[in-house]
This record gives sequence, structure tokens and C-alpha cells, in this order.
Amino acid sequence: MIHAFTSKWVKPKHAIIAAPWLWLSVFFVLPFVFVLKISFSEALLAQPPYDTIIRDIDEGLITLKINLGTYLLLFEDSLYLEALLGSLKVATISTLLCLLIGYPMAYGIASAPKAWRLPLLMLIILPFWTSFLIRIYAWIGLLKANGLINTLLLKIGIIDQPLTILYTNTAVYIGIVYNYLPFLILPLYATLVRLDRTLLEAAADLGCRPWRQFTSITLPQSMPGVLAGCMLVFIPVMGEFVIPDLLGGPDTLMLGKLMWMEFFNNKDWPLASALAVILLIVLVVPFMLMRHFEAKAAEELA
Repeated sequence: MIHAFTSKWVKPKHAIIAAPWLWLSVFFVLPFVFVLKISFSEALLAQPPYDTIIRDIDEGLITLKINLGTYLLLFEDSLYLEALLGSLKVATISTLLCLLIGYPMAYGIASAPKAWRLPLLMLIILPFWTSFLIRIYAWIGLLKANGLINTLLLKIGIIDQPLTILYTNTAVYIGIVYNYLPFLILPLYATLVRLDRTLLEAAADLGCRPWRQFTSITLPQSMPGVLAGCMLVFIPVMGEFVIPDLLGGPDTLMLGKLMWMEFFNNKDWPLASALAVILLIVLVVPFMLMRHFEAKAAEELA
């Protein structure tokens, strides 16, 4: 009966097209509408910790009370601007570090013999079969004053006293790069492994040097993977709060950490929701840039 209904009212191709839109609507648009609604409400101490924006319904007339005070506070208080700039700084530097480390690794795996590629990929993925929190706590043990790294450096004689690494921005960068590096390597590897090697051979036959081969052939063809990997690192790092909270110190100020504090410590849901909305708006810019450069790269390759 269901088959008869779908074949009569819903064409198979329409159902296939509707599936991602339904997924997007249920798991992105609908939650965002709720968050946006909360951001325009007023904070209350009772449960739920925000007031409704619908004040009265009378004979079809709906009266709304929209509170813009939370958004004005975000622009007036320098704390939130500093958190936004701090998140942009950490996300940008972390993405560049992941790219500098991940590109040679992805290129090496893609250039390795076929029998070696799967074991090498497993070495990248295998650490992530353990819990995210356990890996972060393991880094605390490695980076603390009497941890493995300081103990090793002291015994070798490179340093005279323990380095202060934990609860600094350096520890945050180490934790982020370690945890997000596979998100850049895997899409980059998928692009590099499909690289047209005959172009490199032809360039070598014509006397093109290896560096020129890389900048003229390999790098342009790998740009879709580079862009996808950079976005997969940059976007989640902008909202990251666990790593800054556990490895960073009080000077590490990021939007994700502030949202956590406003939601769970201060119980100011409208302010935390407004921060989430601002973060989403900021993340639309790199996403649109990625789409633009992807389309441009596709046109050049065509």
C-alpha cells in the first residue's frame, strides 16, 4: 500500500531529492529556529531560563516581545569581541598548522604503493578509536610540569627546569592539531590519490623541475581536497570548548568556552543563543568562500 502511495503521489527521484532537504530541515533549520527564538527572548531565573516572545494572542492578533538587548550587549562588551577574535585566531593558526603537517602526510600516503596505503591510513585513524576525552586527558599527562615531555627533556639535558606548556595557548594548539589533523588528511588523500600522474610524467619529460611540477600540477589539482580539509578543521575549531577548557588557561578565550559558561554556569540562555547565532553567521563566510573556490577550481580543471 505504501509502495502504491509513493508510486502515485511521490516519484522516486523526488523522494531522493527530498531526503537531504528533509534531513537539513529537521537537524539544522528547525534547531536553528529554536536557538534564534531563544536569542530574542529575556533571561529568567526560573525554568525554562528564558521568557517566551509570544505575549498575547487575541482574535488572530499575535503580540510579540522581541528582546534585542542580548545582541546589543555582544557589540558593547569587549569580552565577546575578544572571544570572537580569539576563536578566529586559534582556528586560523590551527588550520594552517594542520595543512602544513597534513599535506606532506597525505601526499606521502597517496604516493605510497597500493599495499601500503591502507595500513598507513589505519595509523592515522587508529588513535581515534578511543574516546576524545581520554585522549585530551592523556595530553594533560604528557604536557604537565612533571609529565613525560618535561621529564624526557630534563634527563637529556636540553632544559634545566620544566617548561610551562599545560594551560597555555601552545597546549591548545597541540590538542587541536592532534585531534583535527585526520579531518584534513583524509579528504586531501582522497583528492591526491586520484591525481593524474601522466601529467607529472609528461612535465618531467619536458624538463620541468619537481618544485615546478608541484606548484603547476599537483597543488592546483589538489585544491578541492585542501579547501574541504581546511573547512572541516576551521569550522568545528571555531566552536571548540573542550580543548580550550582542559588544556588552555584563563587567557584562552574562545566563543565555544563562553557559550558553555553562559548556558550552564550563568543560565543565560538568550545570551548563549545569541553567541551561537553570531558564530553561525561568521561561519557562513568561509563556507561561501569554499564554494566559490571549489566552483572556480572545477572550471579550471574542466
